[in-house]
Amino acid sequence: MFDGRFRAPIERAVRPVGMLLRRTGMSPDHLTILGIVVAVGAAFAIGQGALRGGLILVIAAALPDMLDGALAKASNSASQRGAFFDSVIDRVTDSVLFGGVAWYFASEKSAHLALLPMAIMGVSSLISYERAKAESLGLYAKGGLMERAERIVVLCIGLLFDSLLVPIMWIMLVLTVITAIQRFVQVWKQAEVSATTMAKREGRRVRRVSRQSARASRRQLSVVSRQRRRQHNG
Repeated sequence: MFDGRFRAPIERAVRPVGMLLRRTGMSPDHLTILGIVVAVGAAFAIGQGALRGGLILVIAAALPDMLDGALAKASNSASQRGAFFDSVIDRVTDSVLFGGVAWYFASEKSAHLALLPMAIMGVSSLISYERAKAESLGLYAKGGLMERAERIVVLCIGLLFDSLLVPIMWIMLVLTVITAIQRFVQVWKQAEVSATTMAKREGRRVRRVSRQSARASRRQLSVVSRQRRRQHNG
């Protein structure tokens, strides 16, 4: 949801920063690696119960992730490899952060409650898989109530108001499940339409081939008929 509505304004806002970062000689991969390092520190702080410190580090980890794209465009270094690397590191970062929350719950709340952030991670991975698989099939699978940006924002709210962290995690789990269902239905409908379209195209192709074959047969018969008349007249 945030990704669709705010990506373009954010990209315009950080474009000058990307130009400045280009002068430092840094590459987008450097920023991506910096982000995962800071995320590990955030997870450790959260696991130790320093939720406010973890919040600051989560925000700090999000900044390189926001700027690496701007740097890639400013330096004309955008590539498939960089996009793949960034996407993989995003998944790793999510796992590390929610792993820190699970560590905190297991230490301060209960061992069973630690399953809550892990469940969120499991469903989040399903959402990412749905998009990746859909795009590999030439289909569209974006959007939903709880994409990655929303999960990070909601996590930050939970870290800021620690007394609300548990109910916020439950809300996030419900919304993440709804998002997974939304994307499944979205792809399912597209696949159904695609199958129907392909069937119609195949039907048109078969009819076209049949017409071409019939015309060729008629032309051949016409040629044979003319040859026979010539032989008869001769």
